Amino acid sequence: MDQQDEQQAAISRITTGMSVIDVAGTEVGTVDLVQRGDPNAVTVQTPTADPGSSLDELIEATAVEEPDVPADLAARLLHTGYLKVTTELTQSGAVYVPADQIGAVADGRVRLAVGVTDLPPEE
Repeated sequence: MDQQDEQQAAISRITTGMSVIDVAGTEVGTVDLVQRGDPNAVTVQTPTADPGSSLDELIEATAVEEPDVPADLAARLLHTGYLKVTTELTQSGAVYVPADQIGAVADGRVRLAVGVTDLPPEE
């Protein structure tokens, strides 16, 4: 089994509400969203508004979906899979965990391979 298969196997055992701890054992928060990887995920592209569009239509067209991070990171997260973790450790209230940073899933907990400060916060 290659590394990507292992990551997908780990992420498939994670459910919302599981507690998350970082590599140092710090309680990060709880899993809010589990998104399996999609190797065929399309890169996020900024929609082009036609000149006749109203401001409301433009705002709706650019409304942010998950993951709420910069486009290059969003493309990577969609490709590899990720967790969204609700946390009180960041101002935004949530961080994203790329599948390749999940260390282990055991005893109803997710242990990360990195520290909480290495995780991208929700924008």
